[in-house]
Amino acid sequence: MFSNIIKKDTKNRVEAAQLDPQLIPDHVAIIMDGNGRWAQNKHLPRVAGHKQGMEVVETITEAASDLGIKVLSLYAFSTENWRRPNEEVNYLMGLPNKFFSRFVPKLIRNNVRVNVIGDQSQLPEKTQEAVNNAIADTKDCTGMVLNFALNYGSRSEILSAVKAAAIDVKKGRLEPETIDEQRFSQYLMTASLAPYGDPDLLIRTSGEQRISNFLLWQIAYSELVFTDVYWPDYQPEDLYQDLLVFQKRDRRFGGIKPNEGENKNK
Repeated sequence: MFSNIIKKDTKNRVEAAQLDPQLIPDHVAIIMDGNGRWAQNKHLPRVAGHKQGMEVVETITEAASDLGIKVLSLYAFSTENWRRPNEEVNYLMGLPNKFFSRFVPKLIRNNVRVNVIGDQSQLPEKTQEAVNNAIADTKDCTGMVLNFALNYGSRSEILSAVKAAAIDVKKGRLEPETIDEQRFSQYLMTASLAPYGDPDLLIRTSGEQRISNFLLWQIAYSELVFTDVYWPDYQPEDLYQDLLVFQKRDRRFGGIKPNEGENKNK
């Protein structure tokens, strides 16, 4: 096991103790937002926020694994992030090499597998190499999946899935009438995460309340939690608090609870 973060301090122990272990979500997705603003508020260059954000990834990965979460998906770099200044983009492209070279040995020791979704072909060669090595090095791990969305955009993912399904129909490998939600999900980048491809909980840090082209198909019935905490400040106790919010939600998936539709005066 990872060093048990639940035992690190009193506040963590209290927060964790309030969680119902039977209601821990299988798949948690996080939009890690606020790195740049965190740095600017401290009169630091934006890249300083990304550096601190990388440290937080390690901490939250440990917390999630210790809690028994099966998939942790992190939105690391979107297809729209290429529009940022070159200095910032270049720094972000160098982070996977720094992160994986330091953290992969610990992931292996603790049975955590790395997965990456997104168009890796557009990444710099060294970034691709770092990603591919991390995936290969952890391929035999059977614990939590640490799933990075890197050069990922959900609209692009859905379009690619539609095209792939259309090609299979054209070649006679797929009958149109057999296409349902389950079959279509097999064409998405999250297919390898089955049966946990759809997040139970989506968290976005920094106070922004939008999805930003992240897992649009997969979050159809996800619970959404928006926190004002900037990602570089996000700690295990913040994760616990967001999980507590999740556990208090009434998840009905479009249905109703037993007897909810009955006449109360009957």
